[in-house]
Amino acid sequence: MTNPLHTILQQMPKAELHMHVEGSLEPEMIFALARRNDVTLSYASVAALRAAYDFKDLQSFLDVYYAGASVLLQEADFFDMTWAYLLRAQADNVVHAEIFFDPQTHLERGVDMATAIGGIDRALRRGQAELGISSGLILCFLRHLSEDDALATLELALPHREKFIGVGLDSSESGHPPEKFARVFARAGALGLHRVAHAGEEGPPAYIETALDVLQVERIDHGVRCTEDAALTARLAREQVALTVCPLSNVKLRVFDAMAGHNMLQLLEAGILATVNSDDPAYFGGYINANFEALFDALPLQRRHAYQLARNGFTAAFLPPALKQAYIDRLDAFFLAHATPVGEFG
Repeated sequence: MTNPLHTILQQMPKAELHMHVEGSLEPEMIFALARRNDVTLSYASVAALRAAYDFKDLQSFLDVYYAGASVLLQEADFFDMTWAYLLRAQADNVVHAEIFFDPQTHLERGVDMATAIGGIDRALRRGQAELGISSGLILCFLRHLSEDDALATLELALPHREKFIGVGLDSSESGHPPEKFARVFARAGALGLHRVAHAGEEGPPAYIETALDVLQVERIDHGVRCTEDAALTARLAREQVALTVCPLSNVKLRVFDAMAGHNMLQLLEAGILATVNSDDPAYFGGYINANFEALFDALPLQRRHAYQLARNGFTAAFLPPALKQAYIDRLDAFFLAHATPVGEFG
């Protein structure tokens, strides 16, 4: 039986704040770009590549992820990948997207910054003009590489400063604490860039604290392990630090054994500014609506939680106050236009 909330979840306007654009490369596009660029893949077919998506942990996913990214060589490749995501986002009623990309993944293959960021930016501008999706690009550092490499990457990006809004920290979390990147995040802060970091997914709750205290981040990507520390949970709620949670990813990478064990309801009940996002949708089984549906099918979440999660996404977005309020007003209008039982709205 279909959850009656699916229509609301699908149609409500929403923001996506945690989506790695390289992780939106569907197998069909990987093979198409491999043909276009004469790249030999280690998988015989689309089906064989999809079969490799049975991940045991974060590293087993990253191995496949980096192999997929190897087909991105020309500006047109980055444009096509980003445009394909934006079309999927539009279908899911995403009206604002803040998108991650990993320049070091491409720089080490000889693809320069201008090629990668130019193709992504061109698609984002077209998305605003033709699809009405506002957006921001966040440059992520790979935490398994050195901080010196991250600093050099940031300097390479600065000639394109107008094309990105912030920096992030991703890749293998285990054994790579946030404080490893204190200098580069301080540099980014001095430049007026927004700062976010993956923490508390594979790594312990302590990584969330050091991301906040040492890196001075404004949002935590994932952060679901915060509930292992009551004081940290209370702090996140008190300071209204947003968590960009990715439910399907959490299950696919064994952070939770099953969606029924996810702690999203616990986060919301604690007063945390939690949001729903898709992470690497081509690899983890679905874009943002699929994440909402899986969560609401598995947990006792109600209509008011749908509203709260969508509102949280806009609240946590790096948007000018007037545009943020306009999106929240649009969300309010949507829920008011869809008859809501007394006590369920707000």
